[in-house]
Amino acid sequence: MDVMGDKVTLFGTGRFAQKSAPRRTEGGAGGEGIGAVPDETAEAADEVAELARRRLAAEAGDVEAMSVLGAMLLRRGDLDAAEPHLRAATAAGDRAAANNLGVLLHQRGYADEAAGWWRIAAVAGSAPAAHALGRHHRERGDEPAAEYWLRQSAEQGHILGVYGLAELLEHRADPDADRWMRMAAEHGHREAAYRLARALDRRTQEGATDPGAADPGVADTGAATGGDGARTEAEQWYRQAAARGHRRAALHLGAILETRGELKEAGRWYLTSAKDGEARAACALGFLLRDAGDGESAAVWWLRAAKDGDGNAANALGALHAERGETQTAERWYRAAMDAGDVNGAYNLGLLCAEQGRTVQAEQWYRRAAYAGHREASNALAVLLLQGGDAGGAEPWFSRAAESGSVDAAFNLGILYAGRDLDDEALRWYEQAAAAGHTEAALQAGIARLRGGDEQEAERHLRCAAGGGSAEAAYRLATLLDARRPPAPAHELGESALQEKSECEEWYERAAAQGHRRAQVRVGMLAAARGDVVEAARWYRTAAEAGSRNGAFNLGLLLAREGSEPEAVVWWTRAAEAGHGRAALRLALVFARRAELAEGQRWADRAVALGPAGVAERAARLRDALRQELSA
Repeated sequence: MDVMGDKVTLFGTGRFAQKSAPRRTEGGAGGEGIGAVPDETAEAADEVAELARRRLAAEAGDVEAMSVLGAMLLRRGDLDAAEPHLRAATAAGDRAAANNLGVLLHQRGYADEAAGWWRIAAVAGSAPAAHALGRHHRERGDEPAAEYWLRQSAEQGHILGVYGLAELLEHRADPDADRWMRMAAEHGHREAAYRLARALDRRTQEGATDPGAADPGVADTGAATGGDGARTEAEQWYRQAAARGHRRAALHLGAILETRGELKEAGRWYLTSAKDGEARAACALGFLLRDAGDGESAAVWWLRAAKDGDGNAANALGALHAERGETQTAERWYRAAMDAGDVNGAYNLGLLCAEQGRTVQAEQWYRRAAYAGHREASNALAVLLLQGGDAGGAEPWFSRAAESGSVDAAFNLGILYAGRDLDDEALRWYEQAAAAGHTEAALQAGIARLRGGDEQEAERHLRCAAGGGSAEAAYRLATLLDARRPPAPAHELGESALQEKSECEEWYERAAAQGHRRAQVRVGMLAAARGDVVEAARWYRTAAEAGSRNGAFNLGLLLAREGSEPEAVVWWTRAAEAGHGRAALRLALVFARRAELAEGQRWADRAVALGPAGVAERAARLRDALRQELSA
């Protein structure tokens, strides 16, 4: 148990000045630890001289010199030499010596005897001794006695006593804990600063991904700040704790800065934390380096973190080797992640096996991750079963994943129910996935709502899907808006109509720009209606070259109107061969005019077969006329 604290405070005499900063420690007692011995040659020589001077004074009967000499020897680890001096000073009534004698006996394993001397020093007014005694009672489960002595120490302003009392009260969920924790933090206690930051962080980021999820819970500090104020204050406390060497605080500070886009400073704090042995910081630093394009350095830090048992880093290494095609090494790291308790390792093994066509092994790994609660593994397992024809086996896994929050699983359930004509169930899952931002689900929900006649809801879903980048949704939204457009107003003779581009045209153009062929044809038609032949031809040609029959037919019409019938014939032929009846009729008419009766009759037959009804009727009349002409 490390309880000695700062020597100037400990002795209470002001005559023993500690020249080096105290060594900081985390954990157990929450103490700041006994001071570190300076390693500079000059300071070491000064201390040797001070030891000699104090020894002479002690031998001459100076009680203070005995006490200080005993403390110096204790700090150097020379317990045998320190004990007689501390006992002599204690016998002469020096309370600092009584406290340090308790420390010495505690280090030797005589806890009860140590407590006796701490009690003597504490009764005499030693705040450090009261703190040590409070910790002693708490370790033995005597919380009332622990609180009494810790409060005695805290009320005298001893920082370790303040923190110890805050920690005890926090354990009991006492609302007074926050006041003492804040007081300890304000007086420079790094663990208190870290805990205060964590409490503020939880207030503003409840439910968010937490890089310190393994940390113990911390009571709310009750600070009169909220929202951005609490977040800013949390950052300040993290910074204070990190500056004092708290590696987890440095990790959290790095995460805050990374989220804010301050990557250079985030990297510095991650590096500080990682060098102090924080595996999660090493892992985070690896991701930061990877995103900056330095994959080799990232791998070095991931390797360091993975060797320290960080499953996330092991998964990152596995993915890195998988990308390089080194599947055996990737598998080894995924297994290491799994051994570290990271269920993503099993899921990634499933993905690796699936990519290699090892379906049986993939299913086994997916099942292992799914049974451990991995929702995306549940979805992947369901997809695998569905692909194998086991829809009944897939459904419960889709449901389990969707109910756990998997957006893809909710969408897949929608597809599954739609395939069974269970439209209401399908719509429910489509809308759940759409609400979570799934673009394709929003499209399907929009289509389903249109089918049910609910245009208002359909439009809402289609707008979401179109905004998410769905070309089909943009096209369907455009057609919905197009159908609502009032007819163009009549204009007086000679008056030019200034047409502003409507919203539906903008959505048609967005879909067209994404390669939607029907939208491209529609944009061409709208351009032609405005008299913009060049723009119309561009969109018709784009659609036709992508395989659109209507695009090819309309391009042919435009070319014929502009006097380029030979080229028009080329596009009508392409459209007719793709099954466009009107294009076939146009070809029949062209060849009839050219007196190529047999070719005209062949295309007329094709138009009759393709339809629609009006086209088939006209094509039949033309075919019969050509037949009569041929037989004449």
